[in-house]
Amino acid sequence: MAKAWRKLLAVGVLAASANGVAAPAPEPWDLWDARVPENTARIDHSAWQGFLDLYLVAQPDGVNRVAYRRVTKDDRGRLQDYLDALSGIDPREYSSAEQMAYWINLYNALTVEVVLRYPKKRSILRMGEKLFSIGPWDDKLITVAGEEITLNDIEHRILRPVFRDHRIHYAVNCASISCPNLVAEAYTRENTERLLSENERDYINHERGLRFDQRGRLVLSQIYKWYLEDFGSDTQALVTYLSRHHATASDRLAGFSGRIKYDYDWALNGAPD
Repeated sequence: MAKAWRKLLAVGVLAASANGVAAPAPEPWDLWDARVPENTARIDHSAWQGFLDLYLVAQPDGVNRVAYRRVTKDDRGRLQDYLDALSGIDPREYSSAEQMAYWINLYNALTVEVVLRYPKKRSILRMGEKLFSIGPWDDKLITVAGEEITLNDIEHRILRPVFRDHRIHYAVNCASISCPNLVAEAYTRENTERLLSENERDYINHERGLRFDQRGRLVLSQIYKWYLEDFGSDTQALVTYLSRHHATASDRLAGFSGRIKYDYDWALNGAPD
């Protein structure tokens, strides 16, 4: 009876999360707001690129998926070696552009590594170290410059407040179908600007980001509800922003004043076997 009750409680909590629990607000971690602009050194992300080359699968539906089940023991070891290498770097000693690429790649590689720990789970919401965890985002997953760091730290205490770029939301991947794609290129200081813009365009123009249903309702990703402040001062400003980037519905969006529905699919972004 107790076991069944715990299972029902867990399912209920997960369902509530899937329906859109508020996301963390940006809270600057001042420790990481430092850089050395004159440092021209590069951080090596070739190991992460090698992993993406082997296991990222572009699908006809426009969703990039990861072949988690096909990852070999050796390649998982190489992924861990890459994370260990990033752990040994103090990103504050690098330029701002090098840091942004570092944190995005670290977030995405850590997320993949977490998924590999839970081969039987079909949603990242069911992964985490704590009892009844709703995802792994508050688990301390890596140490950088002597500080234990979580995924939420990277996204909400470093990337968002330090770099102040709404396109961050199109770069970090939560291993779910509705999340903006994990892209086929490791981020570097040379390609980050291009990738951020491409990801923004692609997501807004995919049905995961924006669509109209049969009743004429505007259906948006929950990302735009969770992080409204990053995209506009209010809902109208958000719709105006989206209208500037949508290839076919710009006029319809520009004059839109109807009901908005928010949606998100937390199913794992795993590739078919």
